[in-house]
Amino acid sequence: MKTKNIILLLLVGLFTTSCSKEFLDKEPFDKLVPNSYFTTEADLALFSNSFYQDFIPTGLSIVQADEMGDYTSKNNSPTFIAGNFSSVDQGSWSWTKLRNVNYFLEKYNNPNISEEARNHYAGVARFFRAYFYYEMVKDFGDVPWYSKTLTTTDADLYKPRDPRAMVMDSVLADLDFAVANIRPAKDNSASMITKWVALGLKSRICLFEGTFRKYHEDLKLRNTANQWLTASAAASEEIMKGSQYALYSTGNPSSDYRTLFTSENPVSTEVMWANVFNNSIKRWHEITWKFNSATYGARWGLNKQFVNTYLNTDGTRFTDKVNYDQILFVDEMKDRDPRLEQTVRSIGYKRSDGSAAPPNFGYTFTGYHIHKFSLDDKRLDGVAEGYNSITMMRYAEILLNYAEAKAELGPMDPEIWKQTIGALRTRAGINAQEPAVADQYLKTVYFPEISDKYLLEVRRERGIELVYEGLRYDDLLRWKKGKLLEMDWKGIYVPALDLEMDLDGNKTPDVCFVKTIPAKTTAGVVYYVVDGSAAKLSEGTKGHIIWRSDEEREFSDKKYYKPISNNDIVLNDNLVQNPGWK
Repeated sequence: MKTKNIILLLLVGLFTTSCSKEFLDKEPFDKLVPNSYFTTEADLALFSNSFYQDFIPTGLSIVQADEMGDYTSKNNSPTFIAGNFSSVDQGSWSWTKLRNVNYFLEKYNNPNISEEARNHYAGVARFFRAYFYYEMVKDFGDVPWYSKTLTTTDADLYKPRDPRAMVMDSVLADLDFAVANIRPAKDNSASMITKWVALGLKSRICLFEGTFRKYHEDLKLRNTANQWLTASAAASEEIMKGSQYALYSTGNPSSDYRTLFTSENPVSTEVMWANVFNNSIKRWHEITWKFNSATYGARWGLNKQFVNTYLNTDGTRFTDKVNYDQILFVDEMKDRDPRLEQTVRSIGYKRSDGSAAPPNFGYTFTGYHIHKFSLDDKRLDGVAEGYNSITMMRYAEILLNYAEAKAELGPMDPEIWKQTIGALRTRAGINAQEPAVADQYLKTVYFPEISDKYLLEVRRERGIELVYEGLRYDDLLRWKKGKLLEMDWKGIYVPALDLEMDLDGNKTPDVCFVKTIPAKTTAGVVYYVVDGSAAKLSEGTKGHIIWRSDEEREFSDKKYYKPISNNDIVLNDNLVQNPGWK
């Protein structure tokens, strides 16, 4: 009944825009109308529930967003990266969700409801408006700003795009109102917007905008970058000092990290906001199925270049080892940051029935088979019944935002290191020592323009801690590192063709790389055909798997924004296409 009421209310709001004045003067007695609806706090709460339904992404889409990241291999690249993508391929933008928010903000302010309650729900609405425009600006840069509902005859339907600076200032104003007015009580279900979640979104958005302005000098907004970085640091610090959240740790670094991503109920010690799934009400997702299927998913896997960034447990760099890039999988997994074996299948990993489960090349192309969000029950490999809640914001990200903002503002001091990167590494079970010098591997492979040793470590830690939580592509955009999407999809080291290899250390073979599948095969072995086109070895008959070597990936500067849809430009000739797009 509640959902029906919301739908009816929205229909009434839309219907009134086309009715005559005479008709509008008469309110039907048997229908829900604005003048009789926004009269109690319960009405405001009920309407605000629609924002959650509108804006929260599906569990799969949160995780799957990282397939656009540089550290991911899959069936093939999106056409945006490897293909002929144009404004014709770009979908039209939609303002429906925004209209719902603005409609509420025009109707909620009934003086019969307490001012505190009104401000709380207005804060929730403005939180979601900020969220909406943050996503729009990430995609398109300049966009039209609308803070009111529009009728079909409103001239603003055909307004040009507003400048990014104006839109983002409006986003910040919404966030500040949300922080000041949303109730501060912690929500242990991690499903509702609180003051702390609003601060978290402010921390994230201000870091994005500050670094985007710093590294995209073509915007001519670099002189304002530090204002945004300072705001990000301040929002992060307020959360840290609020002591509502902490890094989840039971003292078991071999499992604590993955527990955050496989638990049915969000681990509210650390998780601030989640898309909650639940077995008892049969609210499920298909993530485990997607990561463990040769056909249903895209066979996602991590790339070797990224796996190399995981430190050793003693805090030293794996890439300082002699011949680090020619070490066999069973050896490269030993004595590494425990988050690695909680992110990809590794030595000794077993399913819930106790069966060995090495990396399965039927489900991944590189050998780094992701299981961070996958559940261990084999039954879920073929049904959409995943019940683990999916994180959208957690305290670890706040620490990373704080560390990065402080490093960008400079200089980072030992106390900030201890509070942030040091704390994350201690929870992970590795030595938390500060770096003596800048990491040359990170500089050579990823960030040659960065010389600050602390900033390099912040970026390392952000990649590892937040892998497959849907934030990597945004990081590449704001750092102006889209070119990393052109790098090879590099897999495990293969010493020779036709060699049966053990991947989990149990002395039985799991995979064999061949030119053609042999007539006689070994049970339990996956035969990976290296055809020299889609798949090859870097040194011909040995070396690293290079998957989709036949693709030509390209990320030019125009791709830091999506094109405005051709349909939208046809409808509104005041819109100007983003540079470089047709």
